Amino acid sequence: MAYDEGLAERLRDVLSEQMSVTEKKMFGGLAFLWQGHMFCGIVGEELMVRVGAERYEQALLEPHTRAMDFTGRPMKGYVYVEPEGFEADDELKNWVNRGLEFVLSLPPK
Repeated sequence: MAYDEGLAERLRDVLSEQMSVTEKKMFGGLAFLWQGHMFCGIVGEELMVRVGAERYEQALLEPHTRAMDFTGRPMKGYVYVEPEGFEADDELKNWVNRGLEFVLSLPPK
């Protein structure tokens, strides 16, 4: 599955000032990692965001989101955001920051 290169460029712009962010092709798409912890990515045209278990249910209540069900089972703590949910740059930045905020709370790998 190909991923949206335009979205990849937008994410790179949002993350341009972040240290320790790397990219890795995963899930047939592209993942962004901070010190080895995946926090967001692209699968097809959708944004994948790791919000964590505590914020998972709340994130699913937001427009244009759904459970990340890459394996056929929902992965608790991860959501997909449809393109309508990050059309504006500030919306994209908000989702990216939510993912970063979660992984910043994790111990180093």
